[in-house]
Amino acid sequence: METIISSKPLLAIIISLIAAFLIAITGEKARNLRETWTILAAVTKFGIVASMLPDILNGKVIEFTLLNITPELILQFKVDALGIFFGVTASFLWIITSFYSIGYMRGLNEHAQTRYFAYFAIALSATMGVAFSANMFTAFLFYEIITVSTFPLVAHKETEEAKKGARKYLTYLLGTSIAFQLTAIVITYNISGNLNFSPDGVLNKNAAPFLVTITFLLYIAGITKAAIMPLHSWLPAAMVAPTPVSALLHAVAVVKTGVFMILRVVFYIFGIDLLKSLDLGTVLTVIASFTIIAASVIALRQDNLKLRLAYSTVSQLSYIVLGAALLTPSGIKGSIIHIGAHAFGKITLFFTAGAIYVATRKTKISELDGIGKKMPLTMASFTIGALSMIGIPPFAGVISKWYLSLGALEANQLFVLVILTLSTILNACYFMPIVYAAFMKKPKYDDNFKEYSGGGIHEAPMFVVIPPLITAILTVLIFLYPSFFLEIIRVILANIMGG
Repeated sequence: METIISSKPLLAIIISLIAAFLIAITGEKARNLRETWTILAAVTKFGIVASMLPDILNGKVIEFTLLNITPELILQFKVDALGIFFGVTASFLWIITSFYSIGYMRGLNEHAQTRYFAYFAIALSATMGVAFSANMFTAFLFYEIITVSTFPLVAHKETEEAKKGARKYLTYLLGTSIAFQLTAIVITYNISGNLNFSPDGVLNKNAAPFLVTITFLLYIAGITKAAIMPLHSWLPAAMVAPTPVSALLHAVAVVKTGVFMILRVVFYIFGIDLLKSLDLGTVLTVIASFTIIAASVIALRQDNLKLRLAYSTVSQLSYIVLGAALLTPSGIKGSIIHIGAHAFGKITLFFTAGAIYVATRKTKISELDGIGKKMPLTMASFTIGALSMIGIPPFAGVISKWYLSLGALEANQLFVLVILTLSTILNACYFMPIVYAAFMKKPKYDDNFKEYSGGGIHEAPMFVVIPPLITAILTVLIFLYPSFFLEIIRVILANIMGG
């Protein structure tokens, strides 16, 4: 595999840091200029990331070493097929989320908007750092920067509820990462003398099976951003944040960083052969399956729209973990495709939840009867996002579920087919009643609606409505033209499975 030395990975990371500085010094008095920095940085970041795609698709990797702290601890970046897939997805969605954030924050006349946009930029910088890390040391540093930089975003409203949710968010993510993930990293180095990501894994195949098993479980427990049960409750608690932050948490940065790190650990720290020999894939399959079903059942009971979407995310993230745990080509395909399918589908759903709030100040599902007749664009976008999450054609989610099902057959794990079928039914049970109520039930009017919407319900400002329309359309296009995803996955499979 040819290696190209280039500073592009570093540039993709620091462009957002430059934007954060410019946003901070511009401040509230020149908000058009402040938002211009956000958009320019988002577009530039995506351009830099996209420019690396041709080399990666040709089987090359791009490396850049920033700092040799010690011979063992190296701050180094490496862009491979898995990293570029995550990087392209996150950087593209940052562009759309930036426009949406402008409409949302201005539509609600939110306070501290400069702080919001600055920390948003820092979080995306750290996300690129995780995507392009060459080793666990580098990945761990940026993983923690994401946690710290998103803490002010979760606490943005500065209410007691927001502060409580933010404290829980920080305690869970930092506490488990330091207690479990860092311990696993230290053990990994002691066993192998190496923290570099390798397609064959870095752990010595002759290492004590018990120690390898404990290390694996420590990684899974320590990567809490993946929201695997029972270490998931930070995520619903973080729903006190503004909706664009929820979209960031669920689709662009935080939780996707979690499942991305799980994939790095499974494929590039342990390796498929070692996990198969110790049957650790089956252990992870059971954990992911439990999370998928349990979170879906809890989602059914939520009347708050964002909370229902939050528990849906807990469930859907474990599809990605499940596909990786199957350790088969189709399972891995389904896992990686679901990173993209879930990103576009779930960000659509959170965007629409925000649009509803901007237009009506409504947050409960029981208050949304007939809203589709007054906000048809918003609820049409919601419907498409929901159908994709359920796994109905012609939307992106059906592709990932198809490959996950094939992966279960390849692994001879028939109970996984039962899990996928049951979870799909549960997905429909917690999404379709919202769609039915929005379009088929009579509208509910009250003084609160009239106060906030000028005498009646109507669409939110276009900056809040157009982004979910775009992401909804893209969920259809991913279904119709999945070749981009599949070509990157071909390179990933060739790297970790030899074909």
